[in-house]
Amino acid sequence: MIPMTLDTIARVVGARLCDVRDPRATVTAPSAVDSREVVPGGLFVATAGARVDGHDYAAGAVAAGAVAVLASRPVGVPALVVEDVQLAIGLLAKHLLEHISPAVIGLTGSVGKTTTKDLLAQVLERHAATVATDRSFNNELGLPLTVLRADATTRYLVLEMGAGRKGDLTYLTGLAPPRVGLVLNVGSAHVERLGAGPADVAEAKGELVESLPADGFALLNADDPYVMGMAGRTKATILLYGRPAQAHVRAEDVRMTDRARAAFELVTPSGRASVELDLIGEHQVSNALAAAAVATALGLGAAEIADGLNAARRRSAGRLEIVERPDGVTVVNDAYNASPESMRAGLRAVKALAGSRRTVAVLGAMGQQADASRARHAEIGRLVADLGFDVLIAVGAGDPLALAEAAESANRGAAVHAVEDVAGALSLATALLQPGDVVFVKASSEIGLGVCARALAIL
Repeated sequence: MIPMTLDTIARVVGARLCDVRDPRATVTAPSAVDSREVVPGGLFVATAGARVDGHDYAAGAVAAGAVAVLASRPVGVPALVVEDVQLAIGLLAKHLLEHISPAVIGLTGSVGKTTTKDLLAQVLERHAATVATDRSFNNELGLPLTVLRADATTRYLVLEMGAGRKGDLTYLTGLAPPRVGLVLNVGSAHVERLGAGPADVAEAKGELVESLPADGFALLNADDPYVMGMAGRTKATILLYGRPAQAHVRAEDVRMTDRARAAFELVTPSGRASVELDLIGEHQVSNALAAAAVATALGLGAAEIADGLNAARRRSAGRLEIVERPDGVTVVNDAYNASPESMRAGLRAVKALAGSRRTVAVLGAMGQQADASRARHAEIGRLVADLGFDVLIAVGAGDPLALAEAAESANRGAAVHAVEDVAGALSLATALLQPGDVVFVKASSEIGLGVCARALAIL
């Protein structure tokens, strides 16, 4: 955050100062929407959610060191009062970017955004000062909060951009115009809001490449035909990444290690280098190539990129997060979110990790699958059986029951159970797990299976 006085911020966002004794008081630290994450010198952004109203925590945030509160009403402590808090924080982020000049990288896709963002940040920060999206702060509120962590020393600003509906990426790229845009893939995430199928998802995701300048770079996944179809929607230079020979950044000689990690030869226009990832699953190759493509566009060489990828570790919780228990049980927590694509990738990764060990899948609903939801859950149930999982615990009514029924009908020998809720899943999994098992926990975030995964990890 570059230092800004309260009266300057008020002018930028169109706020009126309430209960402010000193309009020249200066905000010197990043903003926060969670009062528990306020740091001295920062700004507390009070938002009214479905369950919690941030305005109720304004006094505590100021007591913790916030210079003031960005709010939609007076709160009894120093405040910048605006009509629309979300719009105001976006305006503040846009203003900051007009006064510093990092290379802004925007990335989007149906799956893999957070993992790719984490890999890319770890490659770039070895090279120069880098700010990247924290956790999955990739929406109209989270993106400005990320931008406001940048300052005059920031060279790379890596922004994960989510699209829940058409127009979202147009808005986000308007706040933080990227010079480099990365599209990972087009899948079935958010089809309930984005439209009937992948073409509608592609229409929304392509807004990122449409925003790029002529001297920018569009990094497109050569393995995804919907992403490749975006080539005609940008005036930026196109750089392809993926497995095909025509990809500018590609992987050759891909293999899996005995630790279920992917290793490959990274090929870029600058040369070749060997990569061995520390993340489980072959699907991580695509995420790594995406990060490598961005780094290539920014001028890094193959060896430097490979060094960064080799040193990279998992940073975000709930994404194939592995915990080894003292009794030999391995808990794989992938419960942050779920789509058919990420569910398939996770199941395969866990089977590769387990080898001959007994495997248990604790699976809940995949949200926002629209009319195809029941059929997609049944497909996952069949995959669980085909992969040879020993135990399946399906959590919740509705679609998870279709998942359980499909796994049982496949008749591959899996012991299939259905439970009503997260508490039931935890109780049953605790009873069924044996020393040496590998247990995989995954569902859309609203299901709350992360609670189950974390509890299993410490039993």
